[in-house]
Amino acid sequence: MAEKVAIFNERKRKMKYKKLLLIFVLCIVALFTFSCKSEGESKAEKKEITVLAAASLTDVCNEIKDVYEKKEKVKINFSYGSSGALQSQIEEGVNADCYMSAAMAQMNTLVDKGLVKRNSVVKLLENKVVLIVPKSSNKDIKSFKDLDTDKVKIVGIGEPNSVPAGKYAKQVLTSLNIWDKVRKKGNFGTDVRTVLSWVEMREVDCGVVYETDAKISHKVKIVDTATDKMCDKVIYPAGILSKTNKDKDARAFMKFLQSDDAIKIFKKYGFYEVK
Repeated sequence: MAEKVAIFNERKRKMKYKKLLLIFVLCIVALFTFSCKSEGESKAEKKEITVLAAASLTDVCNEIKDVYEKKEKVKINFSYGSSGALQSQIEEGVNADCYMSAAMAQMNTLVDKGLVKRNSVVKLLENKVVLIVPKSSNKDIKSFKDLDTDKVKIVGIGEPNSVPAGKYAKQVLTSLNIWDKVRKKGNFGTDVRTVLSWVEMREVDCGVVYETDAKISHKVKIVDTATDKMCDKVIYPAGILSKTNKDKDARAFMKFLQSDDAIKIFKKYGFYEVK
């Protein structure tokens, strides 16, 4: 009899052990499921928008990105290039939410094609067109007029048909009646930062860039600045792409770009408020 009781107790103990083990396993599974669900929800809450921006905005927008991401739960993915190249990407259906151009022409074209929301476009910033030379240059280049002299053998200019800085450069030189001669000396870049790098590396005698580009470099100096009579005002517009599915987040970012905090950052890099 005692032996039967012992066997019964042993079976009872094993059943209790199995029951506890099953409960433990179920708890582990539940915790794992909850963890995965929480991680998934966390990732779902992580918002992102993609902004196409003119190359001349690279440095200032990198700081804008840092400030905004700390302020809001939104990740900003910037893609930089010439305004014309970015325009082409938008026309080809690139997946993006906002566009920041270095000229009104590209923005207006996209609005007319229905690719940028008309009511979202703002004239955000103003810049200036300048002539720069390497800091150690000894060629005595002092003005745009010098581009038509023997002082200059080769000049860096953005491609006028796709790079706004190149279009402005052409306007400046046309106003001085020297474009046809100077363009024969031209080395044409795909964006304004390429022109800046050429001057920094002394691959050209001088170059036409924006004032903000010149100010970020310790290897170049400004020798002349274009007046309003020489070229159109350099206006930087920003707008929201029509195909975005993140309109709310895009509009929030656009609002921030126009805030006092953002304007202070833009001014730090040499941009001006549009008058």
